[in-house]
Amino acid sequence: MKRYLITGASRGIGRAIAEKLAAEVCTAVKHHCGRVVRLIHDLAVPSGVSDLIDQVGKKPLNLLVNNAGIAIVKPFCEITSVEWEQTVGVNITAPFMLMQHFSPHMPPGSSIVNILSIAAKTGFANWSAYCMSKFALEGCSQCVREELRDRRIRMINVYPAATDTHIWTHIEGKWPRHKMISPEEVASAVAYALSRPANVALENITISSLAGNL
Repeated sequence: MKRYLITGASRGIGRAIAEKLAAEVCTAVKHHCGRVVRLIHDLAVPSGVSDLIDQVGKKPLNLLVNNAGIAIVKPFCEITSVEWEQTVGVNITAPFMLMQHFSPHMPPGSSIVNILSIAAKTGFANWSAYCMSKFALEGCSQCVREELRDRRIRMINVYPAATDTHIWTHIEGKWPRHKMISPEEVASAVAYALSRPANVALENITISSLAGNL
């Protein structure tokens, strides 16, 4: 049975990806549907990532989705050291540690998916910590992709525009959430990329709303 690890799957894009992939697996294998295990750990600190790795166990993964993330939105002069460290921990260090640990044992045909953002390509006022973290993971994943290419492990980077998830509840301001893309649309794009033949890689997927990047 294939093993998938999706971070931040309790809601939003991560949950939509988990539900999309689980539905397709269940349809394919019918009465032998895969088992889902909830793993709750604090990815903001290295010890939380290590605990997650320990709980996942030693069996190889076929898919790693780095989706968990946090967004601190405020003028850069107001960002505290704690907020900065949390952003770096969840958005950069955790994905790096997970890729570093699991990728050496992933079999050919496996995939790593990084849910980045248009903020990995464009800077926005008051989003300096978030954009920094996404730019950093973008650069890291490009390098790791080249290191894994000979082993036929696909690195798929996804760049959604503003997506209607729980994250906006805690960000000040009025945001036109009705104009945003949905988590299910991101999940469908991920599922499509994963469904391609093993020798085909959709390496960079940008998903935008016709309303523009909000």
